[in-house]
Amino acid sequence: MAGAAGPSFNAYSWGGASSFSGNMTVVDKVPPEMLFLVDSHWFQFPPLNPLWHSILGFFISLLGCISICGNGVVIYVFSTTKSLRTPSNLFVVNLAISDFMLMATMAPMMTINCYFETWVLGPFMCQIYGMLGSCFGCVSIWTMVVIAMDRYNVIVKGMSGKPMTIKRAVFWLFQVWANSIVWTVAPVLGWNRYVPEGNMTSCGTDYLSTDWVSVSYIWAYSVFVYGLPLFVIIYCYWYIVQAVAAHERSMKEQAKKMNVASLRSSEAQATSAECKLAKIALMTISLWFVAWTPYLIINLAGLTAPSSLSPLASIWGAVFAKANACYNPIVYGISHPKYRAALYQRFPSLACATDNGDSDAKSQGSTATAISDEKTAA
Repeated sequence: MAGAAGPSFNAYSWGGASSFSGNMTVVDKVPPEMLFLVDSHWFQFPPLNPLWHSILGFFISLLGCISICGNGVVIYVFSTTKSLRTPSNLFVVNLAISDFMLMATMAPMMTINCYFETWVLGPFMCQIYGMLGSCFGCVSIWTMVVIAMDRYNVIVKGMSGKPMTIKRAVFWLFQVWANSIVWTVAPVLGWNRYVPEGNMTSCGTDYLSTDWVSVSYIWAYSVFVYGLPLFVIIYCYWYIVQAVAAHERSMKEQAKKMNVASLRSSEAQATSAECKLAKIALMTISLWFVAWTPYLIINLAGLTAPSSLSPLASIWGAVFAKANACYNPIVYGISHPKYRAALYQRFPSLACATDNGDSDAKSQGSTATAISDEKTAA
């Protein structure tokens, strides 16, 4: 029944009344002024099924709304709650700001292009889009590194660690933004470039050019913006978990010697909060790893095995990376006791908390920053 009525459907074409002819490519809808940025690799692929553009546009719009609202609430609550305005929590606010700005700038442009099924904003906005995405993504990555280092300093080093102050926190944030801006501006100055990606609705680094300048940037970016941060994060949290586990063992042994079930001292409560913090941080970093690894794989595949890349495959790196901007407000909303308590006071309908949750927050002793403050005061 090959000739049966009904449209055929696959990932790259729609065999309905307005079906594409066999010689069309994914590049055909690209405006002429954009063609100099499009790699010849993409000319061999037929147009994506319009349904993929609709799905992608809807999904990016949804992620944008979640991220803007979620991170906006995080910024507001942390900035207006006195007990949360501490040096270490500046990193949390900075992470929320970078995630907020990432989706506030990326989602509208990508949604517009998904509607037109190609990049329609011109070469200049392609560079702006690539720069902003790279900058805010890099800021998020390195902010997570600084958070991990701060937790390592508090939990592993303890009294021997240098206490975090507002001045030190601002210095580290300056380093984060300066480092990110350097990596962001480099392609505009000639070290690689920003080009339309395979689906032609977003722009990113050029991972298909084979010249030494472009290739060196991709490898350097992979090492210093992905590999090095991942190593530092794994290193910090490995020792954090070890320190927490060792302390828990010592507390159990002490309780056994005293012939009691457990020690309910303030120190034990702080240790419980530290353990909870380690779990929260590990979950956040795991989500970050899941978000950025697909984009790294696509970039390295462009250098080593470009034939494996299709326009449809190139979509997922951008989607997973942008989805990371939605994770952090959810993680903190569920797992951060003092944030949850403050959220409940300001937005009772949004908070995942009750009066019981508020009392739990108080009984837990402290969150990440409170632990730091208590140890510093000690």
